[in-house]
Amino acid sequence: MTIIADRLAELNIVLPSPAAPIAAYVPTVEANGMLYVSGQLPFRADGSLITGHLGVDYDVEHGRQAAERCAIMLLAQISAALGGNLDRVERIVKLGVFVACDSHFTDQPKVANGASELMVAVFGDAGRHARSAVGVPVLPLNAAVEADAVVAIRPA
Repeated sequence: MTIIADRLAELNIVLPSPAAPIAAYVPTVEANGMLYVSGQLPFRADGSLITGHLGVDYDVEHGRQAAERCAIMLLAQISAALGGNLDRVERIVKLGVFVACDSHFTDQPKVANGASELMVAVFGDAGRHARSAVGVPVLPLNAAVEADAVVAIRPA
């Protein structure tokens, strides 16, 4: 096992199969030592999608859990792009977290922490990143949260 695979095991995180794109795009693009990961939705371990609007249907904790599941799917996509070797991740550079919410909901940063804290738990200081946390009126498939990433990677 690799260092990051060991850490995932310690955290009881099992990476799912990477989700297939739902439209005309690819899950990842590698260019000049960077890996760009398309937006990922919050699929539970059983494959069901975490849906709903925060501030209307659900609270911050529901959103944090959804953001964490987005981060797990980001890791699955990164792992697939890197041939299963997450030790090639040099740094998580940036996360973009989109929260489906009511216009009066202002806790998007607390929701996004679900993804951010997972990246730090997995990668340590290399998981600390720049971030955007944005409220939106609707996301694909009525998802509660969506997250994308920019990742610096080491050569194979």
